[in-house]
Amino acid sequence: MKSTKYLYPILVIAFITFSSCIILKQKDKPTLFLIGDSTVKNGKGKGDGALWGWGSFIANFFDTDKINVENDALGGTSSRTFQTNGLWDAVLAKVKKGDFVMMQFGHNDSSPLDDTARARGTIKGIGMESKDTYNPIKKKQEVVYTYGWYMRKFINDIKAKGATPIVCSSIPRNPVKDDQVVLVNDSYAGWAQEVAQAEKVDFIPLNQLIKDKYAGLSAAQVKTYFTEKDHTHTNEEGAKVNAAAVVEGLKALKTSKLKSYLK
Repeated sequence: MKSTKYLYPILVIAFITFSSCIILKQKDKPTLFLIGDSTVKNGKGKGDGALWGWGSFIANFFDTDKINVENDALGGTSSRTFQTNGLWDAVLAKVKKGDFVMMQFGHNDSSPLDDTARARGTIKGIGMESKDTYNPIKKKQEVVYTYGWYMRKFINDIKAKGATPIVCSSIPRNPVKDDQVVLVNDSYAGWAQEVAQAEKVDFIPLNQLIKDKYAGLSAAQVKTYFTEKDHTHTNEEGAKVNAAAVVEGLKALKTSKLKSYLK
């Protein structure tokens, strides 16, 4: 009887100790945070409306026993509104030393600065220009900066946390026009690269990597990667192609520590 008297407390202590070790191990692992728009995470990231972002599939390429992957992108956001709407503060609060933050913005930055629908646009370019603007959504004045200004803020905030920023250029929109693959230059892809180079952080030329793939395909093949709902969002197959392109770009980086966590 005496032996069984102490058995239950011993088992409880063992269970608590084991659980604590698992939790600590989870916290000790670095995290790869993803931030961006709907082409990274559409809706809840579960194929809402048959539209998928590449962030929903990127974890498949990593050894998740060694690194956590968290997709915090949100559809409809620009580099500006991801910050001004408090989304970035929420992510940054979780970022710790040794983590990675991969960002992809640009699709929505070309929107108007002060329209009544979104008020999400940024000033074109990467300079220090700003404009005092009335935001009709928030019903107050707001100083709006360039795309590059907001991207630099992401980068500097991440560095200050002892984490590693990685900039991706945004995925290309559906290039099929009149049954032809028409590949065009994207200003935001160029600006993303310029900011990354100026700030001396890793850059994945995702826009170009995907266009290079499209260049070797027929118009009919490229169309299978997109939905018929618009010319921006990919379907599941297209999102998986884009996720693979992200990994291809990551592998090409010369000194990235993130590569060591790939399968």
